[in-house]
Amino acid sequence: MKLFACDHCGNTVYFENASCGRCGHTLGYRSDKNALVSLVQEGNTWSSSTFPDEPYVFCENAKHSACNWLIRATPGGDPFCAACRHNDTIPDISDPLNLSRWQVIERAKKRLFYSLLRLDLPLQTRASNPEHGLSFRFLADTPVAKERVLTGHDNGIITIALIEADDAEREARRTSMGEPYRTLLGHFRHEIGHHYWDLLVDGRAPLGEFRRLFGDETLDYGEALEAHYANGAPAGWSQNFISAYATCHPWEDFAETFAHYLHIVDTVEMASSFGVHARVDGQDADLSIQTGFVPYTAPDAQTIVDNWVPLASMLNNLNRAMGHPDAYPFVLTPPVIEKLSFIHQLVHRQWHLGGH
Repeated sequence: MKLFACDHCGNTVYFENASCGRCGHTLGYRSDKNALVSLVQEGNTWSSSTFPDEPYVFCENAKHSACNWLIRATPGGDPFCAACRHNDTIPDISDPLNLSRWQVIERAKKRLFYSLLRLDLPLQTRASNPEHGLSFRFLADTPVAKERVLTGHDNGIITIALIEADDAEREARRTSMGEPYRTLLGHFRHEIGHHYWDLLVDGRAPLGEFRRLFGDETLDYGEALEAHYANGAPAGWSQNFISAYATCHPWEDFAETFAHYLHIVDTVEMASSFGVHARVDGQDADLSIQTGFVPYTAPDAQTIVDNWVPLASMLNNLNRAMGHPDAYPFVLTPPVIEKLSFIHQLVHRQWHLGGH
């Protein structure tokens, strides 16, 4: 994520802002230009001095304070933005609690789409691709339901349990499941990893290298999960896996690694935008964040990692200074970095991604 500046007064503004705190102008995000622009209303449309002669309207979900993205004012066009058009099911937002939780979910989802769009990853809706299109279902538990809603992925359909937007409940689940890290954005990034495994790996050129790094995905998934929950991660797992959960099956290892790739890239970009400088001495070579470094266009994963390691060290020690646990309680070993390199090559189309 980068920092934005109000194009009317120059004030620093942030991705989720709907107005500038200094000049008061309404702000809208234009995803095709990666620009947060100040707006002037002209009847039923909005205009921007940055992109003159192009009238906009806000995404339909803006009226629920769930989106600040813009779409071109085209008669009969899709009323939803590039992110919201992938929503299949949202909760009953006549319930104020559901509405507030859905708004939180949408903010996390927009950050996911920021990365997907920056990486130019394929984004088809279910309408345009009924078999592999991407759609989201945000579901609330109901008193009559026999089982609680579970977050997961099924052939392009990503379900997010609405309760995950509740910080206390999510923390309780994180603790009960022995997870060092559990966030709403993390859920999105993990589940989208499953989606892109289907699109970019399954039956395609990268599959052989995937199996070398992650293992044989044809192993029974249900049995693997049962074994993991019964026995936990194997001894010494941290030498080869980014998380304990990644050990349960190659699909989960890929999804966890994909999520961490997005974590790292987005955080490094934000730190670079702020001009943060961190340095780690005592390594084979001194590591430090490059000012102005844009990880989305980095030539390889190792360059990104070299910028991430000092930043993660700084973040963790800042958290400790405030009495909080580590912000990034994970270790990037050489095997994990090799898996991150696979993800980097995949999302930057360094494989010949032929058909099935």
